[in-house]
Amino acid sequence: MIRVALIFGGESSEHSVSCITALGVAGAIDSARYEVIPIGITKTGQWTLCDIDKTWTLASNPEVLLSDEVRPSIGGGNWVTASGRDLGKIDIAFPVLHGPNGEDGSVQGLLQLCHVPYVGNGVLASAVAMEKSKAKALFSQAGLSVAKGLVVGELDFKRDAADFLARCHAGLELPLFVKPSRSGSSVGVSKVHSFEALGAAIEAAFQHDNTVLVEQCIVGREVECAVLELESGALEVSLAGEIVVRGREFYDYEAKYLGGGADLLVPTSLSDSELTQMHELAKRAFRALGCSGLARTDFFLTSDGFVITEVNTMPGFTPISMYPSLWQATGLSYPKLVDELIRTGLRQGTTPR
Repeated sequence: MIRVALIFGGESSEHSVSCITALGVAGAIDSARYEVIPIGITKTGQWTLCDIDKTWTLASNPEVLLSDEVRPSIGGGNWVTASGRDLGKIDIAFPVLHGPNGEDGSVQGLLQLCHVPYVGNGVLASAVAMEKSKAKALFSQAGLSVAKGLVVGELDFKRDAADFLARCHAGLELPLFVKPSRSGSSVGVSKVHSFEALGAAIEAAFQHDNTVLVEQCIVGREVECAVLELESGALEVSLAGEIVVRGREFYDYEAKYLGGGADLLVPTSLSDSELTQMHELAKRAFRALGCSGLARTDFFLTSDGFVITEVNTMPGFTPISMYPSLWQATGLSYPKLVDELIRTGLRQGTTPR
């Protein structure tokens, strides 16, 4: 039986989201083929054995608590715990971590040092996709349209906030989105309608990252598709989904995970030519970042065509998440999707990605 270390939790503000993602993946894994070893990461960064509670909900803010600390084996070998328990050989890791110190390539690098194959994207793609400003540069280089925006670091903003705010006023049009450059699930994101409110929004975003992106609002349909790398290495792209926001400024954390405020249309209606173009752009973005395994690619469909907003290298697998829902609509069930991801990760082995 293949032994899968399901790694979840983490130090980011998306800790609870990751726990719910682990709950979804654990429920989808074929227990006849795979043995799941649940490894949680506490909010302070400690790795521990942690049972996945089937009663978890996002509203209850599930949290990984330290019990028997796990000690990964650098250089290969059996993993053990602080109490002396031998966890044996890990055949593959399935990290479902979101945000910094998890989805940004750090855990992927650790797994490579441990000589453990893993599901999903490698160090470089994970790091670049998490850093939205760097990803935008690669998207532009690959010929994809991106939103107009400016980037500022925390030290530079503290040194001369007036200068950056003046550049925003001169170069960008309202309304604006302010977002931490390295966070997900819309954590720390604000929409501002006046330049007077921009400074406070930037300061709020700095609570989640030391780099902030200010972008001009894009008017269009918010559409997404899921990319899956098969065991053969070929790329498949799902049907398109659409997010229709109701009664709020944008598709924020509450609308994504706590219900209400948005309708997810899976699949949505696009013309054949629009869907073909979206698939091509999604594959181009996947290759531009050097992705592997999986990604969810987010666009706005405007009157001038598709504008890419981001590539998510570890999209949520919660019961209401877009990524598995898109594949379900395309004809690939949740259990088969998880199985394909694991088999692709095993094929890729421990070779750096």
